[in-house]
Order: sequence, then C-alpha cells, then structure tokens
Amino acid sequence: MSEEGRFSIALEQREGYQVNVAFDWPQTPDLLLDGEPPLGECRGPNASRLLAAATADCLGASLLFCLFKDDPPAGCLRAEASCVMTRNAQKRLRIGQLEVRLIVTAAVTQSPRFGRCKDLFEEFCVVSASIRQGIPLVVTVEDEAGEVYYRSE
Repeated sequence: MSEEGRFSIALEQREGYQVNVAFDWPQTPDLLLDGEPPLGECRGPNASRLLAAATADCLGASLLFCLFKDDPPAGCLRAEASCVMTRNAQKRLRIGQLEVRLIVTAAVTQSPRFGRCKDLFEEFCVVSASIRQGIPLVVTVEDEAGEVYYRSE
C-alpha cells in the first residue's frame, strides 16, 4: 500500500496516567486523556473511548458527505458508540467489538441519495474500514423512532 498522507500528533505524560494530546492543527485545542481507576482518575477519555468516538464520528461524517457533500443540514444526525470489552486467552483486556448507531432525522431518510448512500457510506470511512480488519464492528442507521434503515453484517 502506498503512503497517501501523514499527520503527527504529540502526546506528553503529565501526572499519573494523564496524557496531554496536542494536535497538528493550531486551531484545535489540546485534549487530556486519562485512565480508569485504579490507574487514572477519568479526567479525560481513555484510548478505547477515543477509538469508539472516532469510529462513530467517521461513519457519521461519511454518511453525511455521501448525502449532502459540503452542506449537511444542522442537527440531522446523532450517534451512539458502544465498546464491548473482553479478555483474551491470556486474560488481557481487549476491544471485543464496537457497535455504532447512527440516529438520523427525516432530512436524511428523505434525501434522494439516501437509498444509495446507506449501502455504501461505510466503505468510505477511513477509521471503520481500517479497524474492521481486526475488530468486529456492527453499524446501524435508524431514525429517531427506532426504525432501522441499515445494519451491517
């Protein structure tokens, strides 16, 4: 695979398990990461939570871009990400599965492109397509009433 781009972020341990993340975009504020007790104090998300958030964000952005390109209507999508933690044979904690629910409004389901986009948006999400190679991922698109329009296998 050829390299298409690269970015770098800087992480610096502060105290305990707290880590400051400085992004490569000057307008983006730093982010504090922290571990769960007994190691950390939950003063910021941990890596597993960031992975779940990044996956949901990428899938939502991919669906909105497919539907609306550069001008999605405000407030037309919410997402929920669940991370199932498991232990491997060596009893080490691992992400066993990610589940992402994209909850959309009528602005999404009534878009003329919705029928096509709901079946292909996942393929364009950099994060989910990358992690799916090692972590089972279930993606659902539903409306605010709970009607399911799409569910990945």
